[in-house]
Amino acid sequence: MTETLQAAERLTCESLVIDVHYDLGMDLCDRYDRGESRIWPEYESSFSAGGLKGLVSSLFLHSYFLPEMALRKALDQIACLLKEQEAFKERVSICRSASELEEAAAEGRTGILLSFEGVEPLGNDLSLLRVFYELGVRGVGLAWSRRNEAADGCHFAPKREGRKGGLTPFGVQVVEEAERLGMWIDVSHLNDEGFWDVAAIARGPLIASHSNCRALVPGMMRNLTDDQIVAIAKTGGVIGMNSCSAFVKPDHDRRRLGPEDLADHVDHIAKLVGSQHVCLGFDFCNGFKDYLTMGCSVPTYDVVAGHREIPAFAAVLLQRGYSEDEVRGILGGNAMRVFKKVLA
Repeated sequence: MTETLQAAERLTCESLVIDVHYDLGMDLCDRYDRGESRIWPEYESSFSAGGLKGLVSSLFLHSYFLPEMALRKALDQIACLLKEQEAFKERVSICRSASELEEAAAEGRTGILLSFEGVEPLGNDLSLLRVFYELGVRGVGLAWSRRNEAADGCHFAPKREGRKGGLTPFGVQVVEEAERLGMWIDVSHLNDEGFWDVAAIARGPLIASHSNCRALVPGMMRNLTDDQIVAIAKTGGVIGMNSCSAFVKPDHDRRRLGPEDLADHVDHIAKLVGSQHVCLGFDFCNGFKDYLTMGCSVPTYDVVAGHREIPAFAAVLLQRGYSEDEVRGILGGNAMRVFKKVLA
């Protein structure tokens, strides 16, 4: 495995490694609220160790901010990212296009794309979508695991609720306007009804930024069915592998999982539609002070222990017979294919 790990380390060094879902904006804002600032070097050490060169920072909002503070807190997160960019302008860059992301990586800066994890900041005002676009937001996840003006989210565990719905009329408008502006649509967190509504409406490639395979964890509705995986692949889209233990194995509370277990989901998708539809969307939560259990009945943990362990995950894929080109795609090339097609 030592030679394989060395090969994986070389690949991560040479490749444009991208994590398409990381709650950076949320964590920065929480820490700024606690009086911290100039935090970037703390993230950067792990990014550098793992070869990470680009990421999608979600705009995630805790439920206790909703509905009154949704817009303010989303703007606060962007403001914190801008402050960090200003303080470390030679090392981090908020990007608005695929070419800017490539340019940042070539110049040794970590490139950041922004994406909604739920459109609560819009309320029911479609015109605000253009405002966020002008601020650099390029991805639209319609809902987190709750209901909003656009759609119903998918819960982590069964909840007592009324009749489920798919996209609302406002949600349909958001999808159509987002694609007109040149933004990608992220279907992670949508319930099944909403997923199929998006699949019928959207014209561009879809991203499931942090969702694994429901066939391997049947009780996790946040994961994708085989039919949904096929539907995403037909759009030319990608699926980000989620490191949260509850999404990886049903018995995550009885044994310690690792990168090998997450690779099982890569295998499943690759056999179903090809590895070109797999990317990284780890959704790392360990280390965040206010976002660890996600409503699950047992504690969860990251089966890939942070960005510094990306080479170890890549080594598992090489060990399983994926070619270096396939691994390069999974590390970031597949996501870049979608970004280049979608982003204006």
